[in-house]
Order: sequence, then C-alpha cells, then structure tokens
Amino acid sequence: MTISAADQQAAPSTLAAPLANPADNYSQTDWNSAYGNVTTELEGWVESIKGAIPPDLQGTLYRNGPGRLERGGQWVQHPFDGDGMVLAVGFHQGRAYLRNRFVRTAGWLEEEAAGRWRYRGVFGTQKPGGILANALDLRLKNIANTNVVDWGGRLLALWEAASPTALDPVTLATRGPSAMDGVLAAPQEPFSAHPRLDPGHHGEPRLVNFGLRTGPRSTIRLMEFDAQGQLVHQRQDRLQGFAFLHDFALTPTWAVFLKNALEFNPLPYVLGRRGAAQCLRSRPGGRGEFWLIPRGAGAPVVLPATEGFVFHHVNAWEEGATLVVDSIHYADFPMVDPEEDFRHVAFDQLPPGQLERCTIDLIQGHVERRRLSERCCEFATVHPQHQGRRHRCVWVAVAQRETGNAPLQAIEKLDMETGRRWTWSAAPRGFVSEPVLVPHPHNAAEDAGWILSLVWNSARRANDVVILRAADLQPQAILHLPLAIPHGLHGSWSRRDITPAIP
Repeated sequence: MTISAADQQAAPSTLAAPLANPADNYSQTDWNSAYGNVTTELEGWVESIKGAIPPDLQGTLYRNGPGRLERGGQWVQHPFDGDGMVLAVGFHQGRAYLRNRFVRTAGWLEEEAAGRWRYRGVFGTQKPGGILANALDLRLKNIANTNVVDWGGRLLALWEAASPTALDPVTLATRGPSAMDGVLAAPQEPFSAHPRLDPGHHGEPRLVNFGLRTGPRSTIRLMEFDAQGQLVHQRQDRLQGFAFLHDFALTPTWAVFLKNALEFNPLPYVLGRRGAAQCLRSRPGGRGEFWLIPRGAGAPVVLPATEGFVFHHVNAWEEGATLVVDSIHYADFPMVDPEEDFRHVAFDQLPPGQLERCTIDLIQGHVERRRLSERCCEFATVHPQHQGRRHRCVWVAVAQRETGNAPLQAIEKLDMETGRRWTWSAAPRGFVSEPVLVPHPHNAAEDAGWILSLVWNSARRANDVVILRAADLQPQAILHLPLAIPHGLHGSWSRRDITPAIP
C-alpha cells in the first residue's frame, strides 16, 4: 500500500523549505488547529517528499502523544488526558514507511466500547455526570501517552503514573501491560516516562529509569536494565517532602533529580472538582532541592536549589567534586488556568522555558546558576554518546521570537563553547515538536547525523516530518504525512527496520 498527503489533504504546502526571514509572529488559529481528534490508523509508504532522505538514515522514528481527545461529544479538559497514539516512521534505502496505532490499554478498550469517558483525567477531564459522579473516584486510567522507547526487544509506551504498555515493535499492536520480567509489582506501579540511556559508563549500555510514589515523604525506586532488558541494578530511597518529578539527569555516579518547590492540595481532586495535576501550586517563597541518588552504594545527597521550576533536564556531567546540570528552567510553575480552554492559551502570560546551567559544588553544597540562552525553548537533546559526559552541542525546539513566551516554531543548534547558533524555522505557519538526534552510523563526531522532528503544518492541516543535517540544520528532506496529529510529547530513535519488502 502507498499513502500520500494527497489522500487526506489537498491544500498545497507552504513548508517546503525554511523561510529566509520568517515573521516574528504566529496565528493562534494555526497553532490550535492541531488539536483535532485522530480517527484513522494508517500504514504504507510515504511518497510525498521534498528533497531526498539520506541513504545512511536507516531505522525508525517512534513518537507518542495524545490522539483520542473526544468521546461521545465530550472533549478532554486538557490534551495531556488524551489516550496515547504511537507513530512510527521507518527509513530504509532512501524511502519512508508510516504506521500509527492507538495504545489499546484496558481503559481505552472499555471507553471505546462505551463510547464515552468512564475515567477521570489527571489534568481535569471529568466523567459524565458532574461532581457527584466524579467525587471519591480516584481510579487512574493508564493512558500510555507520554513516550515510547525500544529497549531489550520490547517497544514500551510510557506514562509515568503506571507500568509500561508493551507494543509489537513492527506492527505497533498492543501486547498489554509489561512488568519488565517481574521487576514491577503491579500494573499501577509507576515507571517514569523519561528513561535515560547510559551509553556505557559501567561497561555496557543501560536503560535507567525511576518510579515515584509521593506524599509527605517520597519514595524513588531507581532501576537499571542491560541491553537485553534484564535488571542489573536497583535501589529504593525515601526522602522528605512532596515531589513532582517528571525527568532526571544521569552521570556515571549520580541520578540527578530536582524536587520543585510545589505543594499539593488533594481536596478538590477527592471531591471531584479538579484533576490531580490541577491541584499543584508553587509554594510561595519556596526553593527546590537537588536530590542526588548514587547509582551504587551510599546515601542520597540533598542540596538546596535555586528558585524556579524544571520539567526537563538536558544533560549532566561530573568535573571532579563539581556536578554540572543543564536544564530548561521556568521562573514559576507554568500552570494553565483550569477554567481556560487549552486551545486558547495566552502564551504571553506564561513564563518561558529557558536553557540554564546549575554548577553544584559537592563539597561545599553550593549551587550556582546561570542562563545560557534567553530564547524560549523546550525539549533539548544532546548526542546519545554524550549522555553523562560534557557536551558541546545542544539541539532544542525554540520560539520564533528571541524573547518572551510563544509556541515552538523552530529548531536551534547551540555550540556551548563558542556561543554560535544555527536555526531552522517552520514559521510562520509551522510548529515544531521535540527534536530527536540520530547519530551518523559512520561518523562519531558530536554533531554528525540528523535531527528529526514532527512538525504541525497548519497550511495543510496535517503533519510533516523534517530531516535536518545536525551539523548546520540544513534541510535534507520533508515528508508530508497524511495524518493530523495533536501537539504531543516525546519519542525516540531505534535502529530497528519496520519496513516491509520494497515493492
């Protein structure tokens, strides 16, 4: 089967190449046009391509995000409550093959059969029936919508409040909950959606992840898996205080967590008035803490952090008794008003994410923080072989404008030593997602390879996959997909070949 953008979208694309001088603006209508409800699952070769796919680009881009945003005429309160849908774009001999499938969790199957929501969402989506129907119902549906990773022969769809959901890595068919060969005790044992890939600091590649149970005291379970998916190390630590941990950084010695200064009032959630995430608030005058958990023996180290909020870390490394952590910092918790329509977010009223560096003196317990870039950004990445090592290059999704908060419309490469920047822009009508770096198979240089990103092309009302040369962000190819996928979350690269025999 062959599919092309023309199968579902007839409008011509205006995203054939980066614009020379894109306007420093965007249309709110263009941005929110991505929030449709995915109704199709497709499979076939992608033929609508601008440029040429590099012949050395061999493998699969996996990407996860909310797909089902409406049931029975009721839309989710926030897109992060939408059921997960995994996209796979396989590259082989200069061609691309597309599959997309919903993650058919038990909750998804139940609600599809009922034709309506039967579970509350963490971000505020309510079951039909008002407050009385939602009060005291604290069940969580595993929506498996945050990340997808291919490791140890398993393709895992991840959502941090529950165990992974295993998928067939080629067909994307749902196999069911995964206990990681008995490592996880129950389907609801947390397994973060932000694993880190250790390139070999301990003699072999490892997938490192954590599970969090929080309350007045928080418990972190750190787990490390070898390339075959077998558990090779674990530890469990209890630390004082409520924690909201979405990500962590990794060095040869430490798993680095930043406990943000947040407080949680569960009463509106228990009473059925709000989702659990809507009950988070910044603690006035509060400062976070770095929780440094050894990857071997020893007690955790707790150090005061500077003010602000962090969703995502970029990388961390050690320099003697100094630990350096690069992260995306916000001046405050960027919470959207629960009463606000997520399709009409007032970007200029929210704090921008900005790339910053914390240098931690492990002997004195002192933390120094400095800003590396003023530009609003998110979803930064480094070369996989530099995870836990000092990096020179960072690739990050950024706003088109140089200052202030705005949607992400460009990909930027930063040279951390010289300060030089390269930018590829999808503005004014395109909106980028997380950049995924694919290392070149025959060149070990830090910036050798390609950057892949899923782009919302509002002119076509469909998505593109852009392939950029990592060294200078020159476009190599743009694939016009016959799919309209909502703004989403995370993905990963695998060397696995999912393509059928080329006709």
